[in-house]
Amino acid sequence: MGVFGNLFGGKTKATESEEKRIHWIPLEQRDQLDQIVEQSRTRPQLIFKHSTTCGISRMVLGMFSDNYILSEQTADLYFLDLHAHRSISNAVEAQFQVIHQSPQLLIIKDGEVVAHASHGGITEVNLSSYL
Repeated sequence: MGVFGNLFGGKTKATESEEKRIHWIPLEQRDQLDQIVEQSRTRPQLIFKHSTTCGISRMVLGMFSDNYILSEQTADLYFLDLHAHRSISNAVEAQFQVIHQSPQLLIIKDGEVVAHASHGGITEVNLSSYL
């Protein structure tokens, strides 16, 4: 990938480690939003919106991964790459009525967003109160 790949959004060793630590479900299709709403009726659904070219987003992703221990049994964790799937981000905004920010975390229960945060506020969310 080279120097430029790492500078402009390529995977670093840290990013690869973060992805292995949390079982992310790629959010890449519009119809997944309907699935998220339906599944939120039985267990919490989280959407993490990430900009692969933003240093702040990368830092917050690392802090999120370090601060929260989440398993596949606790909640479904969706990862939205904003550059690759901007139209999906727009659909998330329309579906859940939460203004787009990056990075951003949405917690969905019973078909509704019960909490959301962006930037450094993501690491301040008390996830245990929603799980």
